[in-house]
Amino acid sequence: MNRLAALLDEGRPVLVDGAMGTLLQDSGLEDGAPGELWNLENPDAVRAAHRAYADAGAQLLTTNTFGGSRPRLDMHGLSDRVREVNRTAAHLARSVADARGLRVAGCLGPTGELLAPLGTLTREEAQALFADQLAALVEGGIDLVLVETLSDLAEADAALAAAREVAPERPVAVTMSFDSNLRTMMGVRPGDAVAHLAEAGADAVGANCGRGPGEMEIIAAEMVQARTGGVLLVAQSNAGLPQVVGDHFEYDANADEMAAHATRLAELGIDLIGGCCGSTSAHIAAMGAALLPT
Repeated sequence: MNRLAALLDEGRPVLVDGAMGTLLQDSGLEDGAPGELWNLENPDAVRAAHRAYADAGAQLLTTNTFGGSRPRLDMHGLSDRVREVNRTAAHLARSVADARGLRVAGCLGPTGELLAPLGTLTREEAQALFADQLAALVEGGIDLVLVETLSDLAEADAALAAAREVAPERPVAVTMSFDSNLRTMMGVRPGDAVAHLAEAGADAVGANCGRGPGEMEIIAAEMVQARTGGVLLVAQSNAGLPQVVGDHFEYDANADEMAAHATRLAELGIDLIGGCCGSTSAHIAAMGAALLPT
């Protein structure tokens, strides 16, 4: 049986949470500042974000560690705090999840470095970076691994190898980000991602971020057609596209639109459904009401 399906032990679809970065910015995080540092300096805000998603009905909470790899933290002079940042993030999510009987996904975002031959990072070095971050997340108590917003299948393979090394008993989901031409920045098609990552051992494969619900539904349909074996499928769309409103950005898909989107994803056969940039607890609550009516 699929390890993630066994862990969740619930009917489908499973409601995942929404954005963390844009939500923390709404709480006062300065633009360009590392949201991961708030795990240490403003843990109440991070815990409140997790609690808001739990209150909205999310069944899976994601750690605030998208930029928690050593290269990403090094951009802010924090490379010596990888373990502290990631372990604390897992503890924060765990504290909310345990009170509600929910699961915690340890988030691994892209390293921020290009792998050879386009860049200088070797696959072995990428694996070591992911393993370093993941070891701290495991120490903090995550239930599963979520590798998200990748463009390169070689980087995804490195993350999967790190998971086999550090957390072999935990399920792994991998989501990639597709552009308007329905390919990742490295040219990967949705169906190719499903075939490759399922073969490589991912328990779930999917898409996140992107240009909004309509495009995500096209991507999801292609993934469903390529589904192989018992692999689960994931879709987490942005809440539309950002629009300038006064002195800030607002995303243009409202809660009702995201709820209708969630229903269409479920009809396609997507197993885990949530939100990405711009999505809030209001969006997730509406999606949950559509997916999991009481």
